Formats: sequence, structure tokens, C-alpha cells
Amino acid sequence: MPAIIGIIVGVVIGIFLKPDIPIQLQPYLPIMVVAALDALLGSARAYFERSFSDRVFVISFLSNVVTATLLVFLGNQLGVGSQLTTAVIVVLGIRIFSNVSAIRRFIFRG
Repeated sequence: MPAIIGIIVGVVIGIFLKPDIPIQLQPYLPIMVVAALDALLGSARAYFERSFSDRVFVISFLSNVVTATLLVFLGNQLGVGSQLTTAVIVVLGIRIFSNVSAIRRFIFRG
């Protein structure tokens, strides 16, 4: 739970401080956010399934963000950046919607 609170605090601080993002990182920021959201929703699902582990969450969060960013970077280097960006967004989007539907089932099942 401290990790989730830390993410929420970080988002709130980012909203109020509005930090400048270096131009070189701007293409990768949306991918990083989607990958982080996937890890966050995956941890929420694990919490409802009573299998949450803070270590797994941190590793999942970091590995999702780094892997997605590296895939998009590789795509940009190969000249197919938009195709790999789309692929990463689709895969992570499917996972996000899967986690949200599982969380919804846990909440409404009671």
C-alpha cells in the first residue's frame, strides 16, 4: 500500500509543480505512463485476489516501464517507432482492460 500511496503523491506533486520534460524524453512519456498504469492496476487486482506483494509490484512497475520504453526506443532507431508504439499501447491496453474488468468483478461480487 505504501507504493500505491507514493505513486498517488507523485502524481499530485507532478500536477501542481508541472515539471519540464526534456524534449528527448517526450515521445516516451505516454508509453511510460501507460506501462505504469498497467502495473498499478495489476497490483490492485492482486490485492483483491489476496496475492499482492510489494516486491512484485515494484519489479513489475520498473520492468514494465523500462521494457515498454526500450521497445519504443528500438522502434525509433529502426524507423518503425509508430508501429512499435502502437503495438505496446495495444498490448498494455488489453492488460489494463483485463485488470479493470477483474477488479470490477471482485467489487461487485462482494
